[in-house]
Amino acid sequence: MKIAISSAGKKITDNISEVFARCPYFIIAEIEDGKIQKAEAMENKIANQLGQAGIAAAQLMAENDVEAVITGNIGPRAMDALRQFNIGVYYDKGVIEEALQKFISKSLEKVQ
Repeated sequence: MKIAISSAGKKITDNISEVFARCPYFIIAEIEDGKIQKAEAMENKIANQLGQAGIAAAQLMAENDVEAVITGNIGPRAMDALRQFNIGVYYDKGVIEEALQKFISKSLEKVQ
């Protein structure tokens, strides 16, 4: 399962970004058998887009086969677009690696 986390930095030890579509990076983590198998940073080139960044970010998640997103906050258009792609949305704050562990242990509540 692929999970995207809006990130303030390039590592899973960095913090979750408070914003989804305009975060500096996305950490794309692959979870298998209850473990983080791989985590890679992807620069968010949509962050400086003038309009419809939320929709474009949701499209990017779908193109990368992401099944869930963890973020600090998300706008209504991005939420609607993620819903259309059947991508789950979860809110959390703090360190990305800790949020991933909460996701794995099913202690994060799904927003949509």
